[in-house]
Amino acid sequence: MVVRAILSDLVAEEQSLDQFLQRINPRAWQKTTVHHGWSIQGVVSHLADSEDYAHNALGEGGSRLSDIESFGSMAALNEAGIAKGAGMRPQDAIEWWRGARAKVVEELSRRKADDRVPWFYGDMSAKSFATARLMETWAHGLDLYAAVGEEPEDTIRLRHIAWLAWAMLPHAFGEAGLDYPEPVRLEVLGPQYSKWVFGPEDSGQVIKAQAGEWCRVAVHRLGLAEAGTIKTTGALAEQAVKVVRAHL
Repeated sequence: MVVRAILSDLVAEEQSLDQFLQRINPRAWQKTTVHHGWSIQGVVSHLADSEDYAHNALGEGGSRLSDIESFGSMAALNEAGIAKGAGMRPQDAIEWWRGARAKVVEELSRRKADDRVPWFYGDMSAKSFATARLMETWAHGLDLYAAVGEEPEDTIRLRHIAWLAWAMLPHAFGEAGLDYPEPVRLEVLGPQYSKWVFGPEDSGQVIKAQAGEWCRVAVHRLGLAEAGTIKTTGALAEQAVKVVRAHL
C-alpha cells in the first residue's frame, strides 16, 4: 500500500487548509494572490480541478490528460479550471474541492508505493504522486494565507515536500539543460527539532537548510536571496539550490 504516513499527512494538510478557508470572509475571496495573480476563489477552483484530473489519472487511466494538447499549455488548462469555479459561491467551490480530493485519497489508499500513475508530463510512482498532491496543497495554501496577510505554521508534514524537492533534482537539472552527475545530499531541520537527511552520506555535495525555507524555495514562493538558512558545499549543490523545483 501507499506509505500510510503520506496519505495521513495529505489528508491533514487538506483539512488544515479547508479549516482556514472556512474562516475567510466570503467578500475576501476575490483578493488577488501574488504567485499567479489568481483570486482566492481561483486558487480553490484550481485545487479542485487538479484533484479531478488526479482522480482521472488514478481511477480512469488518465483519459483526460490529453486535454493539455487541446488547450496548448498547462497554463491555459489551469485557467480553464479556474473558469469552472468562477461563478460558484465560496462554499460550493470548497465542496467541489472536498469531493474531488476525497476520491483521490480513496484511489491512492488502494495503491502500492511503487505503482505507476500517469500524469501530464510522464508517469510517476504512487508515492511521488501522493506527495505531489500534498506539495500542491501546501504551496497554494501559502498563496492563500499571504493574500489575507497571514503566515501558516510549518508542520512536520514538510518532510514529504523536502524529500520530493530533493528527489526531483534530476528532473530540475534536466529542465535547466544541465547534467546531474551525482546525487546531492540534503540535510534540513524541520519543526519539533526534526532532522531529515536525503542522499549519500559520503557526498561532497551538500545542502543544509531550515526545512521551511528549502521547501518554499523549491515551490518558488521564496527567492534564494531571501533564504538565509540555505548553505551549500560544492558546485553541484550550489547549482541545485538555483534550479530546484518540486513540481513538473
